Amino acid sequence: MTIAKLVAGALLALACAGCVTDAELRAADEGRCRSFGFRTQSDGFANCLLQLDLDRAAARRYRMDTTFYGPYWGPYYGRRW
Repeated sequence: MTIAKLVAGALLALACAGCVTDAELRAADEGRCRSFGFRTQSDGFANCLLQLDLDRAAARRYRMDTTFYGPYWGPYYGRRW
């Protein structure tokens, strides 16, 4: 019984270890844009944040499209459900 609880606790800790809050993600993105030389409150900085978000969304879509069905499984693009 205690081994099962220990294993369940370890799995829960591993699952939560990869979680990143929105604030942490935003801070990491801002740091990355600043490292590229953009100043806060500028159009270039806002565009950099937008591009990082769009890249992350595209990567997420790609993973969702290819994870379950392989890279290509028919004449249609995107999810079929």
